Amino acid sequence: MKRFITTLVTLVFLISMAPVQAQNAPKKKNQWYFSWGYNKEWYTRSTVRVKQDALGNDYQMVKVRAKDNPGWNEGLFSKALTIPQYNYRLGVFFNDKRDLGVEINFDHTKYIIRDGQMVHVKGKLSGRNVDTTVNFSKSNGYYYYLNNGANFLLFNIVKRWHFYDNKKQNIRMDFLGKAGIGPLVPHVENRLFGVANNPDFQLGGWNMGAEGALRSTFFKHIYLEFAGKLDYARYSHLHMAAGGSGRQAFGTAEFILSLGITM
Repeated sequence: MKRFITTLVTLVFLISMAPVQAQNAPKKKNQWYFSWGYNKEWYTRSTVRVKQDALGNDYQMVKVRAKDNPGWNEGLFSKALTIPQYNYRLGVFFNDKRDLGVEINFDHTKYIIRDGQMVHVKGKLSGRNVDTTVNFSKSNGYYYYLNNGANFLLFNIVKRWHFYDNKKQNIRMDFLGKAGIGPLVPHVENRLFGVANNPDFQLGGWNMGAEGALRSTFFKHIYLEFAGKLDYARYSHLHMAAGGSGRQAFGTAEFILSLGITM
């Protein structure tokens, strides 16, 4: 009996001390990071629907082809940092063993309907039914740009897998998986059938994306990150001339190279 009581008292003492030891143990801090970089995109074909009640228009430009406009390939340091297609990430990894975090993920991408293509147009134009093709080029008075940005904004959940440290522990390599959803902030500029809109920025739909990234960290605080990303964007209520609106949806494949700092 005496041995049992002694054992019980010892267990109670150890259990009561455990929270104190955990409380006094140093806690890992959340790890914040920020990066800036540039990107390259490829877009799927997309059908653009334009509705302008004041002009009697409700038509579709069917499966148009579009391209990006990198800008950084024309001399990166000869223009402002925000002129080329750029991106930034602001995120934090939480102080647990799962290497989970959250991130604000913004890509300033540019979407331009390719000049010189024959575009299939069907629907109503000036109140009349149409089903025709148009030589879509700026020289003919047709253009459609999200050139100041198709602008993908995502709120991501991030998972990190660590797989390499060198002997001096001044180089670390990780793989990151990211996925999220968020709003679109396009800048819409177009001229269609002789009528131009007033270009401006707007909230215009939503997008979701997934990204895989290889991050190399040097001396614990500076890192280089190369990422591949897939994004699906649905644009709506895009500003057109005469109080009209447009909508479209397309997929994007993207490569991103970023330089960052982590603390």
